[in-house]
Amino acid sequence: MVDNPVMAVDQPSPGLRRNRNWRLFFCGQAISLLGDNIFDVTIVLWIATIIARNQTWAPLAVGGALIAVAAPVMLVGPFAGVFVDRWDRRRTMMVADLVRAALIAGLLILPVVADRMSVAAQLTCVYAVVALASATAQFFNGARFGLLAGILAPSDQPRAGGINQTIVALAGIVGPPLAAPLLFSVGVSWALVANALSFVVSFLLVLSMRVPSREQPLAEAKPDFRRELVEGARFFGRSRVLRSLMISVVVATLGVGAINALDVFFITDNLHAPAGALGTLGAAFGIGSVVGALAATAISGRIRATLLFWTMLTLTGVAIMAYSRADTLAIGFVILLLAGVPISIVNSVAGPILMRATPQHLLGRVMAVFNPIQQVAAIGGMAVVTYLASTSLRGLDIRVAGVHFGRIDVIFFLAGVLVVAAGVWVGFPLRAIEKEPFARGVEAIPVPEPAAAPDAVDVAEVATQPDDDEPRSHQSSASR
Repeated sequence: MVDNPVMAVDQPSPGLRRNRNWRLFFCGQAISLLGDNIFDVTIVLWIATIIARNQTWAPLAVGGALIAVAAPVMLVGPFAGVFVDRWDRRRTMMVADLVRAALIAGLLILPVVADRMSVAAQLTCVYAVVALASATAQFFNGARFGLLAGILAPSDQPRAGGINQTIVALAGIVGPPLAAPLLFSVGVSWALVANALSFVVSFLLVLSMRVPSREQPLAEAKPDFRRELVEGARFFGRSRVLRSLMISVVVATLGVGAINALDVFFITDNLHAPAGALGTLGAAFGIGSVVGALAATAISGRIRATLLFWTMLTLTGVAIMAYSRADTLAIGFVILLLAGVPISIVNSVAGPILMRATPQHLLGRVMAVFNPIQQVAAIGGMAVVTYLASTSLRGLDIRVAGVHFGRIDVIFFLAGVLVVAAGVWVGFPLRAIEKEPFARGVEAIPVPEPAAAPDAVDVAEVATQPDDDEPRSHQSSASR
């Protein structure tokens, strides 16, 4: 086996407050996510308002940056999943932080030499750094997910999921409003410095963690990359829970990707506000996400997470449809604030169900199947909507029953319909799963080595054993 079969489920829960490793992890993620939010909004604004300013193909340029983030998840993710299940997870996270800090810092030279570079060359540099940072993140995220399963007892995982989503939401509140002033007043360099330093701080905090040796992966005597990759894919394919959720997430991602790619243009075209308002709307979404994360933490154990997943996903689609009809910044602010609540709840219940539905030694590989499939959908969705917005729908200006439709709001409305469809559809298989013991959705995969096979079965059985006081819960998200 590539991992030690002893899991946190065998340990009494010390509680999150007494868990030193969790506290360090919490602080590191909070700082890193704040830097990421500043960086993400800065990249979009940098491309849309400076590098590709006044160009008809600006939506395609922004979509290119988002695809540069998503593509490595598909191309690198499956390989990263195998290796993080072999390697020391803490050390993997530390190396990934340092690499990303160096990559982001390297972009600091671009604003200095931009006047001597073509637009194509500038975009190439941005895309390259973003793609390499995203590729490195695949190793960090896989190791992070596995390490969390090791340092958290199952009884602490739902609450930790809600707290982690709160961190994401708070970073979304604070980060985006800082991005626009930094970019337009003091330049892009400050946002790059902030993100690079956030990775350095994350590195130092992970360095301070003391992970018990039994939670560290154990290297195989004879690693077999193909067998390990197939083992994770087979497990994923046999899990009814993971299959059902994956289908719904793929469909929803096609819709949500439209918002990510085109929101800056929706703000100027439909909300009649400056592009810098992207940060303000990001803060609105972040406030709603905090409320949703706190709600998810409060109702943990009272409402089944499968029910929360499909109902909140459906409400997310309704919110996107409502947002497409907004015509002022104030209305858009309110709708995105409300939309943040169901999206945050969906994200909060995702992590615990994945950790419960998957034995620890397969977490990296299962995520390496889940994430690339989701990113294929994200890339496809972004490519389609940015192409339509830049070409065939560019001049769309019609009225139907007195209601005006333009290029961006039509795309957003259809995106909302897709998300509603995904939420309603996944409710049927999830309701069927609720009637069975949750363990039936998770089947152990035999391991070729006879000596290791019994451990693999025991892990799966322990990992999926239900607690009396906890729901069976199922991220998407993000991401960078």
